[in-house]
Amino acid sequence: MDKPPQKPPARATDERRPELRSADLRQVAEQALPQSEMVTAVIRQRVNPALHTEYEAWLHRIILIAARFPGHRGVHVVPPAPGETLYTIALQFDTIAHADDWFRSEARQSLLRDAEPLLAAPEEVKTVTGLEFWFEPRAAMPAPRRAKQALATLSVIFPLTTVLGLLIGPLVHGWPTPWGRLAGNLLVSTATVFLMTYLIMPRYTRLLSRWLSR
Repeated sequence: MDKPPQKPPARATDERRPELRSADLRQVAEQALPQSEMVTAVIRQRVNPALHTEYEAWLHRIILIAARFPGHRGVHVVPPAPGETLYTIALQFDTIAHADDWFRSEARQSLLRDAEPLLAAPEEVKTVTGLEFWFEPRAAMPAPRRAKQALATLSVIFPLTTVLGLLIGPLVHGWPTPWGRLAGNLLVSTATVFLMTYLIMPRYTRLLSRWLSR
């Protein structure tokens, strides 16, 4: 007797909210903010210079395997500077639990055993969440002073919130006070955090990397 066809496994996380497509602005503003932690694991590996080609092939393999784990949100590889051998890999997951699943997995342990002969020293792993990743050093350099971090952040937040306020203000104009003001502030704050975390600050800090490291 033939077995009935099995349903494909459900995805571990599904963040789509189809009902929000038809929701008006007030209904969206009343929704709870997403609870995604966006964990970034910063991995530093110093490679044996004679085994550079083999390491690049291994790195390609492990990136493809990591991408198959639930919650994976992307990877960014910073290759070594000329004359250096230090690779920096920034691996992102949506939650700490999903990141832990990957790091404790037998698949990763097996791949690390394959990599041991290619590395000149044990790998270094540091996990950061949310805004901490803005100023995480991408290579072997000291962390920037807090005063410079504050100035860099302010130089983005002030113009960004000003522009977003001008764009979002008309959308909530006419709402009953104080709900219109609160909704406008919420939308500006939400857009600012997400734009800075995922779009602006990773690029901006690379642009300012020399000034930040001095």
